[in-house]
Amino acid sequence: MEPKRELTSVDLAALVTELRGYAGAKVDKAYLYDDDLLRLRMRDFDRGRVELLLEVGDVKRAHVAAPENVPEAPGRPPNFAMMLRNRLSGADLAGVEQFEFDRILVFEFEREDANTKIVVELFGEGNVAVLDENGEVVQSLETVRLKSRTVAPGSQYEFPQSRINPLTMSYEAFVQRMEESDTDVVRTIATQLNFGGLYGEELCSRAGVEKTLDIADAGESEYERVYDAISRLAEQLQSGEFDPRVYLDDDRVVDATPFPLEERAGLDSEAYDSFNTALDEYFVRLERESESEEKQGTTERPDFEAQIEKQRRIIEQQKEAIEGFEEQAEAERERAELLYANYDLVDEVLTTVREAREANVPWDEIEEKLEAGAERDIPAAEAVVDVDEAEGMVTVELDDTRVPLDVSTGVEKNADRLYNEAKRIEGKKEGAEAAIEDTRERLAELERRREEWEESEEEPEESEAAEPEEVDWLSRSSIPVRQPDHWYERFRWFHTSDDFLVIGGRNADQNEELVKKYMDANDRFFHAQAHGGPVTLLKATGPSEPSREVEFPESSLDEAAQFAVSYSSVWKEGRFAGDAYVVSPDQVSKTPESGEYLEKGGFAIRGDRTYFRDVSVGVAVGITCEEETRVIGGPPTAIEPRAETSIRLEPGKFAQNDVATRCYREFRDRFADESFVRKVASADLIQEFLPPGGSTIVEE
Repeated sequence: MEPKRELTSVDLAALVTELRGYAGAKVDKAYLYDDDLLRLRMRDFDRGRVELLLEVGDVKRAHVAAPENVPEAPGRPPNFAMMLRNRLSGADLAGVEQFEFDRILVFEFEREDANTKIVVELFGEGNVAVLDENGEVVQSLETVRLKSRTVAPGSQYEFPQSRINPLTMSYEAFVQRMEESDTDVVRTIATQLNFGGLYGEELCSRAGVEKTLDIADAGESEYERVYDAISRLAEQLQSGEFDPRVYLDDDRVVDATPFPLEERAGLDSEAYDSFNTALDEYFVRLERESESEEKQGTTERPDFEAQIEKQRRIIEQQKEAIEGFEEQAEAERERAELLYANYDLVDEVLTTVREAREANVPWDEIEEKLEAGAERDIPAAEAVVDVDEAEGMVTVELDDTRVPLDVSTGVEKNADRLYNEAKRIEGKKEGAEAAIEDTRERLAELERRREEWEESEEEPEESEAAEPEEVDWLSRSSIPVRQPDHWYERFRWFHTSDDFLVIGGRNADQNEELVKKYMDANDRFFHAQAHGGPVTLLKATGPSEPSREVEFPESSLDEAAQFAVSYSSVWKEGRFAGDAYVVSPDQVSKTPESGEYLEKGGFAIRGDRTYFRDVSVGVAVGITCEEETRVIGGPPTAIEPRAETSIRLEPGKFAQNDVATRCYREFRDRFADESFVRKVASADLIQEFLPPGGSTIVEE
């Protein structure tokens, strides 16, 4: 089982309940390690020294750590750490919240001169944003500029679009969300209700509901039991009545949870007094075990290209931030100069509003008089475009530029305020310039290390007559991991025995996407003659290659047909054979005939079809060791010759996750390098290649 490296939404809900008990702790110092681990050293009246760790890199975690588990303080603190020390030294921890049910924590700190929020994003690439009391980003580890949201110094922090919170939803909303799904119960809980795979299965187990039950077959009884299980989980999380566990598989840590899970009943576990303590122990041991594997392991080449590209991307983002600061500062100076260029008009506005306020004229009355003056074409009244009673400000428009004015002061002080704001923004620019120099240094160091590695890899050319050495990968104590990313990996996929790529949809959305985006004129479209099968494409060329006509061998056509049948409802129903057909892409349409109805992910087929009758179902999963190291799965005739070792499956009584676990254990027993199997062939990765429904391993 692959160890957990990121906290779940359930973990964070439990963690927040415990962290609230640290309210009132006073911050001493902040440290930043390797751009992704933030440490806040605090003092608590009852507990003494408190060490809060927040990590947002490959490992994503948040918890209080024992002092002996805290890394030594780094050398020269980076700008981000210095900024935090200036803002947080002596501040009190006022509160901790989880944003909705997302993997986002918000820490609030209070100090007499200013309050600060730290937003920790424990999803995706990970990020930490420091906000002032107005919600403006002071600084963030990563700059984010997307259509949906922006996280950049000087901008208002924007949370990601809020997802549904299953812990607070009503029963009616729960039923509606479940009935909108087109898959089974466990996947609906995992994806539509945002619980993830583990807790989706756990809730099904607690509710006594079959995980693979189709939503179409679920009724009020199943809904009530699942909703009751969610309600009881919510009560557990809010009450803080935890029984934390660290789970082990073969004496290696794989998970830490706030309470025992039925889905982890087959693993060894250790109990802890608090969830924070369990998380601290878990991540310390996870790091120690990872380091041990690296020392015993391989001379695998670090992914310098990805690291270098990341630093270059950061530099570009920092350049954009600097340009933004320059534009903001220039805009503030221009506003100040407009005040002097329109001195008499601005002075009239300020004097009129100030005298009215001194005479206790209400703000709404002032606004009405200004509107009336504008109707009489009085220039000073016409210039006012907004009145803000709460802030005691009015906004005037000068040469198509809006300028906010503090009515309690004169023209000069308003202009000074704008000039000072320009200087403040330029100060941010200086900080960004210092940060970009640090990033350039890291980039140069990475490029130097890459050159050294490449020089050390150079070897004399082997004799042309030398025969390639046969490697017994199963017996090797250490296997290097080589696992590049491919565009098709999020779909179902395999390469035929003739090396053609076959891809299939995992759901209705992917079926739509495959036809609309990835189906080319020279491909072949396969589908099982059964409901609930994947759109299957036998690709003539890749998406970046010019389209060309090819003659597909019979073996590739047969394997694509077997794939289409095996991953359809034929397997799920426990049948051992079914029919499939193939057509050309120009026969596939999303437009129904009059009177027809097409479901999401469904297509109309025009013209003649070529049928493959009584196709035997069959799937094999295996592990490749060269050229790449990864799990592969699909028709046995395509998989077994490619894999170093493989396992055949047929329809049976065991659930997907159980079969995946059995396959993982079998592979682990076959390889001498067990750590290699954990890295490239975890049960979760194997499960991606298993057909829907029950299966069993074919004994050889």
